[in-house]
Amino acid sequence: MIKNIIGNIDFIESLRGKSASFILALSNSKTINIKGITQAGIPNLIHLTPTLDAEFMAVGEVRCLENIAETPKGVPTPALMSRAVHLLKPFREIEFLNLGLEVTPKVKYFKQHNFNINPSGSIDVGADIDAESIFQKGLEFGREYKLNSDYIILGESVPSGTTTANATALALGYDAKDLFSSSFKNVPNSIKEQTIKKALSNIEKSDNIFDILGKVSDNMLIFNAGFILGVNGKFPLILAGGTQMAGVLLIVNSILREMGGEIDSSNLALATTKWVVEDENSDIKALLEMLDFPINGYFADFDFSLTDHPALKLYDKGEAKEGVGAGGALVYGVLNGVNKKAITNKIEIFLS
Repeated sequence: MIKNIIGNIDFIESLRGKSASFILALSNSKTINIKGITQAGIPNLIHLTPTLDAEFMAVGEVRCLENIAETPKGVPTPALMSRAVHLLKPFREIEFLNLGLEVTPKVKYFKQHNFNINPSGSIDVGADIDAESIFQKGLEFGREYKLNSDYIILGESVPSGTTTANATALALGYDAKDLFSSSFKNVPNSIKEQTIKKALSNIEKSDNIFDILGKVSDNMLIFNAGFILGVNGKFPLILAGGTQMAGVLLIVNSILREMGGEIDSSNLALATTKWVVEDENSDIKALLEMLDFPINGYFADFDFSLTDHPALKLYDKGEAKEGVGAGGALVYGVLNGVNKKAITNKIEIFLS
């Protein structure tokens, strides 16, 4: 079952039974080097998380390491859900956006778009991003993209991304202090707050929107904001992610406010997981309600109630929550008749 966060059900129902292209945006931010800021991966190897996610999503195995990315508590990557759906009802194609990776995924035959973007710096000392250039690259990519299916599902894998998204929203003037989620169940608020406070202290009154984004954001947020405005309603686009993707929309909103222009959001939606929507430490609906344009938001009523696997049960206890397009993939699965039992069984096979 698909449920509404905001908007109405009509848009998502119009995609029932249709084919989708799965695009995964991948990036590294040196913000991950702040101790305790994220658990989205293997300690000391968190920079590999997006690379491993891409490899597993494409071919069902990882090649830059022996095992898939998992948290120190043993929570496996959300890529398991996206890959499981793909095996049960394949996406029309899978593509990757290299938005600043330290290690390129070792996969052949899958389109990897390379934009010559470097990993971004740590936001506590200034991310040092050429934000306007990256935004323009996203804008041009969106304008030129040739769709080979009925719609796009756009996911992301960016460790520490909820921190950079939170800092970005605050820097742009949104009252979003306690609205962003985390890969942790027990959010390390003091570490996040200190990091964000340091990031915001680098902003000067004379900074324009791209100066601000260049100091406190990450490549994925900026590029995808450009991509959305480049597409601008010419085909259906589902942002597959939680509060990070809401952060992308807030950037779009701020750019439209400052620079003018309009967006056709009738073909745009966000799809996330039940765990993000039910997270007591964040509020994705409140973030989406801050937008000046209408938006549809959805989540698939999927959990791990049908499994006894201890690592998967951690999702139901509030760990990890989202990533690698899991929410959008699960919604796609429901739209194509894939049920919870089939997805759960496939994921259990991955872990056996």
